[in-house]
Amino acid sequence: MADLVLDQPEDPGLALTSVAASLAVLAGVAAADAACCVALGRCARGQNHQEAIALVGTLAGGGEAMARDLSRLLALKDDVQYGVLVATTARARLSVTWARRLVAGARDVVA
Repeated sequence: MADLVLDQPEDPGLALTSVAASLAVLAGVAAADAACCVALGRCARGQNHQEAIALVGTLAGGGEAMARDLSRLLALKDDVQYGVLVATTARARLSVTWARRLVAGARDVVA
């Protein structure tokens, strides 16, 4: 979905780059939760994002890389989801890349 939003024509009245980045954050968090639930039998709950990042980092295989991407996405969360700042196109594309890697990592764990 984030890719579809990024492919829309630019409209200064809409913060589509922030929408795409926000969707990437949601996808990355969901992927991290799925991987942790399958591999560890639990996922992080609550507002402390550092706990979620640390938990993902314990996953065998690509956990450390997944934790780095989750950390990057969570650093954008407030800005893009609450309209604090409008994400640049470059930042939105990066966030989609990070989310893609998290989804791929989760697929590896779940498969």
